[in-house]
Amino acid sequence: MTPQATAKKTESTFRMACTIRCGIHAKPEQIWALLTNADAFPNWNTTVSSVRGPIELGKKLELKVLLDPKRTFKPTVTKFEENAAMEWSDGMAPMFKGVRTFTLMPKDNGVTEFAMTEVFTGMMLPMIKRSLPDFLPAFEAYAADLKRAAEGGAR
Repeated sequence: MTPQATAKKTESTFRMACTIRCGIHAKPEQIWALLTNADAFPNWNTTVSSVRGPIELGKKLELKVLLDPKRTFKPTVTKFEENAAMEWSDGMAPMFKGVRTFTLMPKDNGVTEFAMTEVFTGMMLPMIKRSLPDFLPAFEAYAADLKRAAEGGAR
């Protein structure tokens, strides 16, 4: 794991995924607290302007991001394993669906590996893929912001 994590993209005709991993010198509980506090999200995350709704299993969120400021994303929390994993899903399979997965894995020496993956799938993907923004810089900023906030640094 490098100090500045690099996001990676993989794609095929009906699937596109963006992934980032980084080591954070903090306990999973500290990182989880940041990832699940909707009101405080914009305080530490430079890619998000607002998150509304409780980040809890089965709840729908209203998410505004700087990458597409005119749009409000409305994912549902479809997985919620405290201090370990979470998933936000949006869209309608089989046409177009996006699933963002967050995982926290404790490692040695007080480091937690954070991983975030967004997978887009569906029959509409080949037609809209080129209109999607480049997610890689936003993923890198997200991971860097989370690392800085969890390790006690200022934004």
